[in-house]
Order: sequence, then C-alpha cells, then structure tokens
Amino acid sequence: MALRKKPVSRRAKTSSGRPALTKQRTKARATSAPRKSEPTPAVAPPALTHIDQRGEARMVDVTDKGATERIAVAEGRVIMRKETLDMVLQGNALKGDVLGAARLAGIMAAKRTHGLIPLCHPLPLTFVEVVLTVDDDGVAIEAAAETVAQTGVEMEALTAVAVAALTVYDMAKAIDKEMRIDGVELVSKTKEPV
Repeated sequence: MALRKKPVSRRAKTSSGRPALTKQRTKARATSAPRKSEPTPAVAPPALTHIDQRGEARMVDVTDKGATERIAVAEGRVIMRKETLDMVLQGNALKGDVLGAARLAGIMAAKRTHGLIPLCHPLPLTFVEVVLTVDDDGVAIEAAAETVAQTGVEMEALTAVAVAALTVYDMAKAIDKEMRIDGVELVSKTKEPV
C-alpha cells in the first residue's frame, strides 16, 4: 500500500515539498513571538495563573474577557529506525494504518483536552488540523487549533501533537523498542479581534 502524496485541500506544499498548514496558520507562525531558543530580556517572572493566593490549584476566571479569534500551532516528532519507518510507510505495521490513526487521534484529543487536563476550559474549536510528515529520522507532527473564545488554544494544539505521537509510538512499538518522542512544543499562538 503506497502512501498518498496528495495533500488535503486546506493544506499547501512548501518549497521543500513538505505539507504546510493553511496560509493563515503559516502567517501566524511567522509573526509570532520568538521561540524559546532566542535570548529574551530579563524580566520578573509572571505569577502562575492556575494557583490562587492560598497556593491552591484553580481554574482561571475568564468571565470578563472578550472573545477573540485564537490560533495555536504546536509540533513534535517520533524518532525511529529506518526499518520501522519503512513498515509504517508500507502499511505493514501490526496494528494497521499508523499515520491515519495518529491523525485522527490527534484531532480527537484536541477536542477532549478539557477532559484530560484538569484546569483547561472547554473550548468551541472551529478547526483542528494535524499533519504528519515522514522524513529520514521518523515522523514529524504539526497541529493547529482554532477557536473564537475568551482563552487560547495552546493546550489543544499541544495535546493533539502529543496524542498523535503517542499513537504512532503505540502502533509501532512492537517492531521498534528504541523509538522516542521528541520536541513537543508550542510554535506559535495568535489572538485577533473578531
């Protein structure tokens, strides 16, 4: 079974041939704050928003915040042996279509984030996209989540990547005990007035 090379209609290919997120999400990545690896000026650390004055965990009150259009993009990867990757591409993994199952798992996880992470708000997601790209080292995963709400969708994008990576791991672990999940991180988040 050959892997379909044609991207879905909401995705475009980059100059490198790698599937890219839609234009709006790609723009959000380019205009977002610098990544953690770049030096930032020293400032006082912000207070933890999920801890109250008594030091107890709490859900953040967003009652007085206005709804805005929010987009978050996260990424990560599953590193595996070439032989394992070949089996994934050929559809010969013991549990079936690894990439298709991981894509669906990531989307489902984004929709259920508030049920997995205790202090997350339930959000009306307007769009979730999970893109899995095969390269020489394994499978790169990128997820975008969108909403119009009073709080952001970072956790939904990160959860989509993490669960998609865990699904790849679960489906291929019988043939590769050395796989590892690496680099799950938030790439960008944006907020625009509605």
